[in-house]
Amino acid sequence: MIEKIWSGRSWLSLLLVPLSILYSMIIGLRRLCYHLAILPRWKALIPIIVVGNLTVGGNGKTPVVIWLVEQLLSRGYRVGVVSRGYGGKATSYPLLVNKSISIKESGDEPALIYRRTGVPVAVAPKRVAAVKMLLREHNLDVIITDDGLQHYALRRDFEIVVIDGIRRFGNGYLLPAGPLRECQYRLNTVNAVIINGGIAKQGEIAMQLTGDIAINMLTGEKRSVCELGQVVAIAGIGHPARFFSSLEQKGVPLIATHAFSDHQHYEFSTLSSLVTDHQTLLMTEKDAVKCFHFAQLNWWYLPVNAKLSQPGAGKILSAISELAKLSKNA
Repeated sequence: MIEKIWSGRSWLSLLLVPLSILYSMIIGLRRLCYHLAILPRWKALIPIIVVGNLTVGGNGKTPVVIWLVEQLLSRGYRVGVVSRGYGGKATSYPLLVNKSISIKESGDEPALIYRRTGVPVAVAPKRVAAVKMLLREHNLDVIITDDGLQHYALRRDFEIVVIDGIRRFGNGYLLPAGPLRECQYRLNTVNAVIINGGIAKQGEIAMQLTGDIAINMLTGEKRSVCELGQVVAIAGIGHPARFFSSLEQKGVPLIATHAFSDHQHYEFSTLSSLVTDHQTLLMTEKDAVKCFHFAQLNWWYLPVNAKLSQPGAGKILSAISELAKLSKNA
């Protein structure tokens, strides 16, 4: 329902506009306090790269984080990642992700990033604490923060905003009348704007999520996603419809789809009841990291990779490389 309200200027969204104005004043004052050093900001000795968004909901920022980590690793840089760890509830923070840490402690996105990249990942509601932990435990050249565009207590050297190219900014209102966390003019202050799907405008970097090979959650077998037989698809991400639509575009024979809330914690009984033994349960990789310990033979997941257009992708990497070199020589 909230998606429908935020996608257009309904009477309900108009009723909420006064609250959006109040929200705008609060976040504007807060940002000004950081800018004027009334509120303290902490600066790391190595570059901090923020990958965030202006809107609530899935925009594809985690695949961008993974892409960025892999690109920097291939260039010889030592990279760490920090995350808020939405959906996770640890007994104490900051938390360093490893194989013994449960998803319920770390949250799904940090676990996914760690599983895919193998780089150090620290989780904390206060990202400064997570960064300090990484710097104590590891010798790094660059730290990437997954989300945190509005976490101004941490100084950053490079900001990347990821935008859903189809939904963009919805009705254009700030929370709660619309999906915006900050006003659109904030884009004028960031270093790069990436558009996930849709059509990129001038100055924006086009991105597509690619992936056609599904992986069996028990055996690790790889198979074309179009060769899985009768498929029941599930997604517990910010925008499940994008996942289902991408499967339809690939020609996957979907017999049912089930959307769950973002960061959904799954039970075996919930998922096993959705498919018969002769059907395939297909999910996103973000869902899969929470289900491996009770997966069945007919359960598969589809990993995706961010593919960014040139020359924008090269400019991002060149700028970050230059920042890393400068910090080493400082």
